[in-house]
Amino acid sequence: MTIGRTGGRQRSSSARQAVLCATAELLDEQGYGKITIEGVAARSGVAKSTIYRWWKSKPALVMEAQAEAVAQRMPEPDTGSVEADLIAFAAALYRVVEFPLRVEALRGMMAEAQLDSDFAGHFREWVQSRRKVMSDILSRGVARGELAADLDLDHATDLIFGPFWYRLLVAHAPLDPADAPAHITRLLAGLRRPSVG
Repeated sequence: MTIGRTGGRQRSSSARQAVLCATAELLDEQGYGKITIEGVAARSGVAKSTIYRWWKSKPALVMEAQAEAVAQRMPEPDTGSVEADLIAFAAALYRVVEFPLRVEALRGMMAEAQLDSDFAGHFREWVQSRRKVMSDILSRGVARGELAADLDLDHATDLIFGPFWYRLLVAHAPLDPADAPAHITRLLAGLRRPSVG
């Protein structure tokens, strides 16, 4: 009997992952607006009724899929150096330009978040989860004495993500992973501990 229950959990876990993977794929291919639960069901092989039972809404499903996909693509760097961590993070962030459909999906989600209050809440939760990764990197830098002890973590996090979103949405300048080291070096000039004496 225990074996039967365990098998059920394994099947449920496998089906859940199939749904999330299918949703992430469809998001990259079609953008948020064209995703349907029917389409996710067809791609994943999981019944539509099961998907509705596990996720209360399309925004909840899409943003959970996005969160899992991004966490896998961009694991949190922890090299022991705030500069190396920030460069690795920024370079990985900028590499989205290598996936034009993903760029369009991000633009579409940002636009949708301005128009749909239900989606906006889930979108903000995802953004906050990525901000938490950055805040943790900066906090380690503060703890090691690499950054100013009174660093405003929220503002510093804005300074990291600001250029990414601004260039992604406005397209006034390129997002180039090769530029990440120079961007971070200039940023750190303002975030480091003031020299003594």
